Amino acid sequence: MEEPLWYPATRMQQGLWVLDRDELQRPTQLVPSVVEFTGEVNHERLVEAAGLTIARHPSLRARFRFNAKRRRVEYATHGEPGAAVLRDAEAEGLGEPEVDALVRDLCSTPFDLAVDAPARAVVIRLDARRTLLVLVSHHIVVDGLSRTMLLEEMFTVYRARLAGTRPELSSPAHPASVVADRSPEEVTAQVTEVVERLRGAPVDVHLPFERGASDDLEAARLGATVTSRLDAEHTAKALAVASEEGCTTFMLGVALLAGTLARRSGQRDFLIAFAWPGRDHPDAADVIGMFITTVVLRVSLETDTSWRELLRDARVGSMEAFMDADVPLDALAAELNPDRTRLWPPLTPVLLNLDDAPHTPELAPGITGRLRPLDPLYVKYDLAVFVRIADAAEGPQLELSLDYPTDVTDHSAVSALLTDLRHSAADLATSPEEPVLEQPVETIDLDDPEERLDLVRSLWREVLGTDDDLDDDVSFFESGGDSLLLVVLVERLSQASGRTLRTVDLFRSTTVSGQAELLASPAESV
Repeated sequence: MEEPLWYPATRMQQGLWVLDRDELQRPTQLVPSVVEFTGEVNHERLVEAAGLTIARHPSLRARFRFNAKRRRVEYATHGEPGAAVLRDAEAEGLGEPEVDALVRDLCSTPFDLAVDAPARAVVIRLDARRTLLVLVSHHIVVDGLSRTMLLEEMFTVYRARLAGTRPELSSPAHPASVVADRSPEEVTAQVTEVVERLRGAPVDVHLPFERGASDDLEAARLGATVTSRLDAEHTAKALAVASEEGCTTFMLGVALLAGTLARRSGQRDFLIAFAWPGRDHPDAADVIGMFITTVVLRVSLETDTSWRELLRDARVGSMEAFMDADVPLDALAAELNPDRTRLWPPLTPVLLNLDDAPHTPELAPGITGRLRPLDPLYVKYDLAVFVRIADAAEGPQLELSLDYPTDVTDHSAVSALLTDLRHSAADLATSPEEPVLEQPVETIDLDDPEERLDLVRSLWREVLGTDDDLDDDVSFFESGGDSLLLVVLVERLSQASGRTLRTVDLFRSTTVSGQAELLASPAESV
């Protein structure tokens, strides 16, 4: 039998292979997607589409090993592809709890990179109208863009199979064919330049919450998410100011994060990690593989730095990081943080990314799709911030999400940070020339019953357009409100409190006192 061709892993893949050796890190290396479809899905065709897609791409057939003689991690793509299977929850008698447990198991079971194909798919028929697609890959062969492309390709194949036609798909390129090869001398010179730019910045970030001291290291990897949106009017103003300074939505997020953290601490200089697509090769745009790199940018501010000036600094820091995105992070960490005591993250506990995941996957006409929140959610950073522009009836809205470890000692502090971020965005939108640190963030102690009541009363007056005193136990509708104004109230309460409220919640709790009690609950975690 002919010996398969073994390709050298990239530096990022080598780092992921090392992380995969740590039992506690292994689940964090998975890239799961859980898509829920509502409508009449042809399950056999969906399984076929998933199986064909997984089998087509060389990276999804990879097996990894460490070559001691060459002292490198390498991979071959000769292996069998992963399976795509169908499970019928209704026929198997699986209720919602059992299905949830099955999905959790699928999304958290590691791959043996030496033996297993690094991708699997399971189609779960819940009932005649509901279907789950669970796609799980290892991060060593799939980045975020690859995940999106895989799902879209599966849906393309599905539609073609339904129509009885052959899908129009290009021949997949091997990931090794689109990896730029640089000499050790070039890498060393670039590392030296970047180290000088980042030297002196603290490798820690003062966050407004602390991790627990539990010995349960596995639980310390579990995370939760809180999400909030800025209203459409302030979003438009914030994006306009950012555009005037040549800033992208990502750069706007950098400025908001640095400004908010600076307001809450004495820290003025920050290192922030982000993910770079890493597809610099002209033929890499549509290749399924792991090209992403973790990059660190530096952003700082002075006592009199305005929001507009902070945007400029965020743009400069981001552009510098973009230009040196192919610098190996492990080499930077060795120079800048040689005394680090944990494997990951190596330079900063904070990550910021643009959230470009497809939130409404399109399988076929008449079928609606949505990405389910991951359970469990595994986290690598103490704080991961995601920014995106979400569509809403009122217009585009800036959406901010925080992923954080569930072992924090004060979960309300995370929600308060999210509120502070939204307040910072509003300040940037309305007062871009004002110094960031001279604009105190007005925080509300949601643990204080009186502050909760005062907040709800003030927002009722705003929405109802009245200065009259309000009875805390009289219905919103009896006070002059209607269903349209209730929708406005839901948004304003969510914005002001950092709590993710639903219209149905306020229909059930129609009084000031009842809605104040709603705000006493933790922010929505998923």
